[in-house]
Amino acid sequence: MFDNTNQIERRLQSLEKHLKQENPVLLQVVQSFRELDRVAYRMGLLSREDSFATQVPWWPLISILGTFSSGKSTFINSYLGQKLQRTGNQAVDDKFTVICYAKEDKSHTLPGLALDSDPRFPFYEIGREVEHVVSGEGRRIDSYLQLKTCPTEALRGKIIIDSPGFDADAQRTSILRIVDHIINLSDLVLVFFDARHPEPGAMRDTLEHLVNQTISRHDSNKFLYILNQIDCTAREANLEDVVAAWQRSLAQCGLTAGRFYQIFDNDAANPIDDETVKAHYLARRDEDMADITLRMQRVEVERAYRIIGVLENTAKMITEEVVPKMSELIGRWRKLVLTMDGVLAVIVFILGSAVASSPVMEPVIQGLLGLNWLDPQTWGWKDMLLALGAAAVGTGLVYLHFMARRFARFLVLRTLPAEARKHDLRNLVRSAFLRNTRSVRSLFQKVPSGWSPGTRNRVLRVLKDSDMYVQNLNDQFTNPSGKATNKNSKVQLEVS
Repeated sequence: MFDNTNQIERRLQSLEKHLKQENPVLLQVVQSFRELDRVAYRMGLLSREDSFATQVPWWPLISILGTFSSGKSTFINSYLGQKLQRTGNQAVDDKFTVICYAKEDKSHTLPGLALDSDPRFPFYEIGREVEHVVSGEGRRIDSYLQLKTCPTEALRGKIIIDSPGFDADAQRTSILRIVDHIINLSDLVLVFFDARHPEPGAMRDTLEHLVNQTISRHDSNKFLYILNQIDCTAREANLEDVVAAWQRSLAQCGLTAGRFYQIFDNDAANPIDDETVKAHYLARRDEDMADITLRMQRVEVERAYRIIGVLENTAKMITEEVVPKMSELIGRWRKLVLTMDGVLAVIVFILGSAVASSPVMEPVIQGLLGLNWLDPQTWGWKDMLLALGAAAVGTGLVYLHFMARRFARFLVLRTLPAEARKHDLRNLVRSAFLRNTRSVRSLFQKVPSGWSPGTRNRVLRVLKDSDMYVQNLNDQFTNPSGKATNKNSKVQLEVS
């Protein structure tokens, strides 16, 4: 545990060293995460081996998702200006590829272990997640992930994740688990569809999974739906009809709102004979590609707002969800324990009354009543046997009480998966509830362990600071008053 605690500290120090040069605003955010960590340690929400800061991806992430042959790799190659990813109409790559900037002129491909073991990347220890889904697959992380480097300026300051298609049934469960993981981490998610196949057929269940991940999220604006290879439809119908057909198809999966970007690649495009139609398709393509490129350029700025949002949401989750839920669970647990103790007391009373009325027990009871409990030195051997018997009965009752505490805790914990649907909230509440129901903690303490006016003020201070961080970011891009400002008087945001 000590080594793991030192590892967390080393990761945070490394992060702070990087942010000191790259982004001073986010350097302050790390300090606020540390403050929340101290609160969480006191309350038992986190172990000393964990930190809220290490659960946040600090690098700008763009994810490319979609089905086979939807043009993801072709789009990435076009954006990078290099043929880094293999392309084709069939499944050409069955791994998640993390693409990052490198100064060397030559690109390199590294195994999945380079991602699973490096805390700077978004797939750090993803092998554990895969192992939880499919036993044994966590050891085969190289079959799921790879890292590629690319010396192109378009990639500087950001990471692109290219996903495989979703038809690999043998690995489907693990792949979808990783898809969910990168969706949660990403600042921008490009969801590609093949315009040539508006009826996905066998892939419909996968599309339902993908679409359902987007329609109910608070950050749903980070998803861009891209209708690729739209040039293939030029001879069959007009552009508006094709888009309408896709919207109807995806509405059946639950997606009823959102814009479709319509693009195609110049090098792979089919010839369009009608010049009017061609001009219309090119104009639409150029307009949508410009919007997509702009969103990809802005991802570094959106990253900073995302991280501050995570800080604020974590602080609010502690005060508005964890503490009230903990108080409710502790109250429910206390009620169950007292109920079981009451039932136990009634049973003991009935059995005791029956035993006490027995002629055989009369001399035993008289012997207990006649003992000089304040002066054990006067006891004979029969008196000692009586005292030991009474102590054994008392110990048994205490044991039954603590068994009731444990059983009541088990009953309450069984309700958590249904009540705390958010995975992070459920884990935090579970950890803290176990701490609050330890045998050394009084049954009648109503306030969650570690929660006090002092810790509450710490969390409120973090919430106040998060507002200040947003204002510091806004100052880099807005000036509602129109007045000149002294740039040296405020924290500067450097966008690489």
